[in-house]
Amino acid sequence: MMFSCLLQHTALFYRRISDLSNGSSSLAFLKDMTSLSTLILRNNNISGTIPSNIGDFQSLSQLDLSFNNLAGPIPDSLFNLSSLSYLFLGNNKLTGMLPALKSPLLHIDVSYNQLSGELPSWANNSVLATGLDCIQQNFPCLGDIPSSPTYSDFAINCGGPEITSSSQIVYEWDNETLGPATYYETSTKRWAVSNVGHFNDINNPQYTSVSSSQFTTLDSELLQTARISPGSLRYFGLGLENGNYNVTLHFAETAFLNPPTWKSLGRRVFDIYIQGNRVWKDFDIKKVAGGVSFKAVQIDFRAQVSKNYLEIHLFWAGKGTRSIPAQGTYGPSISAISAARDFIPIVGKNPKKSKTGLIVGIVVPVGVVSFLSVLALYWFVLCRKGPGWDDDEELRGMDVRPYTISFAELKAATEDFNPANKLGEGGFGPVFKGTLNDGRVIAVKQLSVASRQGKDQFVAEIATTSAVQHRNLVKLYGCCIEGNKRLIVYEYLENKSLDQALFGKTSLFLNWPIRVDICLGVARGLAYLHVESRLRIVHRDVKASNILLDSDLNPKVSDFGLAKLFDDKKTHISTRVAGTFGYLAPEYAMLGQLTEKADVFGFGVVALEIVSGRPNTDSSLEEEKIYLLKWAWHVHENNREVELVDARLLEFDEEEVKRVIGVALLCTQTSPQQRPSMPRVVAMLSGDIEVSAVTSRPVYLTDWNFDTTSFMTTDTPKCKKGT
Repeated sequence: MMFSCLLQHTALFYRRISDLSNGSSSLAFLKDMTSLSTLILRNNNISGTIPSNIGDFQSLSQLDLSFNNLAGPIPDSLFNLSSLSYLFLGNNKLTGMLPALKSPLLHIDVSYNQLSGELPSWANNSVLATGLDCIQQNFPCLGDIPSSPTYSDFAINCGGPEITSSSQIVYEWDNETLGPATYYETSTKRWAVSNVGHFNDINNPQYTSVSSSQFTTLDSELLQTARISPGSLRYFGLGLENGNYNVTLHFAETAFLNPPTWKSLGRRVFDIYIQGNRVWKDFDIKKVAGGVSFKAVQIDFRAQVSKNYLEIHLFWAGKGTRSIPAQGTYGPSISAISAARDFIPIVGKNPKKSKTGLIVGIVVPVGVVSFLSVLALYWFVLCRKGPGWDDDEELRGMDVRPYTISFAELKAATEDFNPANKLGEGGFGPVFKGTLNDGRVIAVKQLSVASRQGKDQFVAEIATTSAVQHRNLVKLYGCCIEGNKRLIVYEYLENKSLDQALFGKTSLFLNWPIRVDICLGVARGLAYLHVESRLRIVHRDVKASNILLDSDLNPKVSDFGLAKLFDDKKTHISTRVAGTFGYLAPEYAMLGQLTEKADVFGFGVVALEIVSGRPNTDSSLEEEKIYLLKWAWHVHENNREVELVDARLLEFDEEEVKRVIGVALLCTQTSPQQRPSMPRVVAMLSGDIEVSAVTSRPVYLTDWNFDTTSFMTTDTPKCKKGT
């Protein structure tokens, strides 16, 4: 017997064994242990029934048998133990009715069983009175709501007051006082929360946490409160219209200090379930945040509602630490939740929400016409503007001034910009290789008078690159600003750009492990720009030609001329569309709405190019293979992902191929809410978490007709360069 070996002494007063799942047992071994005062056998795959002599355990003050497979009725004698204060029997298969009488039990959980009958009179005064009959198996509390759903979204500021986010989402307040066994439902029956568990190690335990820290993210207030639990925390969206939903969970680890201190050594580990399915095992907020505390973590999931409710379950499975930096620091913690429908609602219509169907049916053609009109107008104005830009006021106003290198020094470094040292030509102007007086090899971007990018992009590039540093971002050495001369000086990267390595005529060969490392490196660089750097930066032009390779083939994201900096009060900005067709996200290309998810889309396309060794469009191929995304979906739907692999790769890991393709398909979903964040992309590519399932093609591949003679556009002029 699994437990009889662990519990050999009948005179024990306290016993806690939990989260053993590699065996099964009954409770028969408890027969003679009547002196126990605390018995916790949570989540141990225990079956059978509750012992009939449980009434003999007169010293028992806490009994936790939750999350097992116990069946049969609950003995009436269990409710008559005078010392018993905490009784947790939830998530079993218990049947029958609750007894008519009970002792002064303070906290009772019998949720997620198969109890029946009417509630006894004592339950009317219980904190579970509104939910005891509700959260049984099959969740029968919805009543007649399934026939008349009321809502199509909800948002909750867990543990805190109501907050309207910068995107005008109203996060409802959730500062109801919860206890060790509590179910709370809003008066509007829009959402509910259930908590089960007792912090045994601390007096007067709290089930919310508050931090005064400011987080470098949008809507910092959402992260300053959190709902915490020692065991099981569930949120329910109620009365929802059936369909697909995009679920966003917000986390921030505030219990552990950042190193160097022993108080940073704690680990909070729990599982995340959506609609009863475990979507993330051993979730560690701090680990996902890059090993630091007090940092925003946003995780996106997709869920299907079929019975008019959505369940989000955070479950502590006994892992992590319990006493760092103080006793009782463990269990789930969550700061905010939002769920938005991914369909045109019948009920709860809100004109501020996006409607995918309308975008495809109405906005897309209007957006295309508007985009072409704006593009023509922009070109007309640019042509009339003329070449002379001598006003350096914007340059003087930059927050971070880069190191300035004289034009004379750069002229000498490049041998007077010798054509033999020219690396390539881009939209910004020519790029030259050079060597500074200190021996550093450099790449010099020279703004041409006729540049289509101009001063604004010049400022954006040096301002952005000066403010960020990461091993997967190209390093800025300095710039030159003399009169109307503007040059940017970068580190020189020997192996030039990724598109040259993949598609060009080169002796450089990228084997499969190197390609996986390049994917990971690019993802880490973008994750840094989006959430880890001091500034929130969207690159706006993620493509293979803007990824450079150093001597060790480490990737570095480059060319920040189109980058946009977000302030902390915006979830997206509307902007003139810029970038490269084939890599542009639909909402950005059609509506000009820019978020970091536009970069995620571009990354997904690049990932497919890395796997296949071909560009995203190639009219020389047979019709079904012209568009890489369409071809990738075809092989994915037919479980033939291997066919996408570059024919030059004779050896590769098939599971890794499927993982990278799966991530790429997630990144290129139609709705930005369906795309993962870049930190989550890193976790999926690293194998730390499972790749979420992708089940249906994006609407832009299924609903739009592609005309290979008119739709295809060429890339912006590529700069065959070392930067």
